[in-house]
Amino acid sequence: MKFKLGLIVNPFAGLGGSVALKGSDGAQTAAKALALGAEPKANIRTKAALDVLLPYQHEIEIFTVSGEMGETIANELGFNTQVIYHADIPSTAADSEEAARLLKSQGVDLILFAGGDGTARNICSVVADALPVLGVPAGCKIHSGVYAITPKAAGRVVELLVKGELVTLTEADVMDIDEDAFRQGTVKAKRYGEMQVPCELRYVQAVKNGGKETDELVLADIAAYVVSQMDEDWQYIMGSGSTVGAVMAEMGLNNTLLGVDLVDDQNLVASDLTAAQLLDYIAQKPTKLIITLIGGQGHIFGRGNQQLSPALIRTLGKENIMVIATKTKLQALNGRPLIADTGDSQLDDELSGFINVITGFNDHVLYRVGHQEEI
Repeated sequence: MKFKLGLIVNPFAGLGGSVALKGSDGAQTAAKALALGAEPKANIRTKAALDVLLPYQHEIEIFTVSGEMGETIANELGFNTQVIYHADIPSTAADSEEAARLLKSQGVDLILFAGGDGTARNICSVVADALPVLGVPAGCKIHSGVYAITPKAAGRVVELLVKGELVTLTEADVMDIDEDAFRQGTVKAKRYGEMQVPCELRYVQAVKNGGKETDELVLADIAAYVVSQMDEDWQYIMGSGSTVGAVMAEMGLNNTLLGVDLVDDQNLVASDLTAAQLLDYIAQKPTKLIITLIGGQGHIFGRGNQQLSPALIRTLGKENIMVIATKTKLQALNGRPLIADTGDSQLDDELSGFINVITGFNDHVLYRVGHQEEI
């Protein structure tokens, strides 16, 4: 299973900097910069990021935009490349937004984009926090927190993901300034939203007391966070296992350790449900599923939770599956993927790829989901 990397390059990013235009937003500014002799650098900086990934070419599939918006540099470096959108020439902000929309629907694992704050705004307006993104700094203005510190650093973070290492997800602000005001000497920065970005996981070793106290604290953090995110407009299917049991305990509810329960507005609706009963309940109200790893091989489906039928999982959709686990539990897999063994091979394929795993209070990592055929 290959890592699905979305790639968007704003070929005009940074053009205005070298010719003292203090920005590159807008077609007129880009045209003026080119007329003044500015040389496009965005693809050069994208190349620096992708060069880091060359040893992993056989493990990566790039989904990108035609021409200078990604296709050219990806093909030049020899990556397996699919063009999902054909941009206008010259390209505009609308092309970046439409490309981001299509990459989102394509289900890429991460969108890597090269540009500045204007490009980040374009991506954010479409993607928001729906999937992870990472910026390759190429613009005149880099006030947003969604960019790596250098193009090479961006490549290194993607490398960690491709290698299957634990990478923490964090929410970062998308900022931009008013270029016209900036040219008059006034800096007016505005926040336009946030996006999820991967960053290197910093390991902090705690003193353990047989491992028990640390595990209990982490489970309490996970449970408190999950409960804080519950919406009264949704009901929640609570899967098997002690990690999900910690969430039930946080709500003061009895848990069926080896079964599946249903919760609505932090009240227990029904316990130990069958596959047929679950299908009846999800027809009544929008539903999310909360599950954890079951068994030493990292199964999220197919071990101890057969009540979660393929029909149920398809109806809910991958976007409504919340996976919770401690980092210790994930690290114990030694890089092996989580396993979806639903009994429906097509569904297993659809569930494969990277998934957001809640590992603490507002703490997430990306982890790969495979299926039985990979083992």
